[in-house]
Amino acid sequence: MTHEPAIADVSSQPGRTRMNEPHGASPRLPRASLAIAAFSTIVEWYDFTLYLYLATVLSRVFFTAGDSILVTLGGFAVAYLMRPVGAMVFGHIGDRYGRRQTMLASMTLMTFAMLATALLPTHARIGPAAGALLLAIRCIMGFSVGGEYTGVVAYLLEGAPEDRRGLIASLAAAASEAGALLAAAVAALTVSAMSEEALVSWGWRIPFLVGAGLAAAILLARATMRESPEFERQRVRGTIPRNPLRHSLAHHRAGIVRGFAISALGSITYYVGITYVPVFLTSTRAIDEAGALWLATIAAVAVIAVTPFVGALSDRWGRKPVLAGLAILSAALPIAMFGLMGTSAHAYGMPGAVVLALVAGGVSAVAAAATAEQFPGEGRLSGLAFGVTSATAIFGGLAPYVAQLLLERTGWASVPGAMIAIVACAVLPIVLTMPETAPRRLARVNRA
Repeated sequence: MTHEPAIADVSSQPGRTRMNEPHGASPRLPRASLAIAAFSTIVEWYDFTLYLYLATVLSRVFFTAGDSILVTLGGFAVAYLMRPVGAMVFGHIGDRYGRRQTMLASMTLMTFAMLATALLPTHARIGPAAGALLLAIRCIMGFSVGGEYTGVVAYLLEGAPEDRRGLIASLAAAASEAGALLAAAVAALTVSAMSEEALVSWGWRIPFLVGAGLAAAILLARATMRESPEFERQRVRGTIPRNPLRHSLAHHRAGIVRGFAISALGSITYYVGITYVPVFLTSTRAIDEAGALWLATIAAVAVIAVTPFVGALSDRWGRKPVLAGLAILSAALPIAMFGLMGTSAHAYGMPGAVVLALVAGGVSAVAAAATAEQFPGEGRLSGLAFGVTSATAIFGGLAPYVAQLLLERTGWASVPGAMIAIVACAVLPIVLTMPETAPRRLARVNRA
């Protein structure tokens, strides 16, 4: 079914996908399908941030004392290493059989993984096997999540009006943060409302049961979604690649590198600058567990507020200048912000966390469209799997573990901020040299 000349024609312009549809079909998705896709990312980030927010609790439930925090964070890192594997599998499904199919498959697996987590026996009941089972389920969760975010972003980009792609795609990032907000709120309520004995005995299960119910509801809603018009175009024209992974490696290496760089910045600012913060605050004894979770909730609200604004800004000004500005902020601010949060004064915790959250939210907003626009429709999910998801595994899954390890070894409160700054400095040259992909900005350049 592959028709290489037509595909090669598009690959030379990563930001310009041919969205022409067969006669009588709409080149845009209905608002209901776009809304379901955008807000369904709540589930993915609810579960993964919930695991981090409850890391100190889960370490007491599933592991013995000593290095239990590091082991729990190590489980988070190992699960993230499964994301590229899942992204390649689900990316192949999405590029060969449709975006809708891959989103249904990944959410089905995610629902069962969250329910299984809620029903796990504890270390007190079955010993070390409890921790092993938890880590195994985290790997299944990481595999299923691999195809989630990239599939949703591609679906939104392909179904949105060209001049609003940045805004529409950023809604996936905003909804993700809504999931993080929900996770922080549910975790904070659970920890605050229960005694230590009740929390360790059975209370920790409640947030995961909430997540399983939420995933099941999203799965039912996704069943009503229409297929992406971009995939329908490929089906009609016969341009669906036979082997999407091989096609992406052969035709879109530069896009994979750029997607990796953009995602590396987005991942480390998010996972170190937001989701790791509660663990950092409790580890440095700046704030107790409940206080750190409420602070994370406030930071999540800040991200939700800034995300659509930055997405719309990237439609107007272009992906490149907005990303470059955010990379500079990511290099300049985190060291000072972590230094503030690491003091014993509670008043410094909130401004530091909110500033980091605003920067991370801005990067995630523009990165949603910018990474997907590095590829044409043919093989888009596979290209995102190689670039975006691989970077997320390294700079997202491993980063909290490395940050905690370096914090314990060095005693320097600003070391997580230094990690963010180093990545930002490395990514900035790539951002400055990448082509602009925002359709509105490209149209202005062509008119000039």
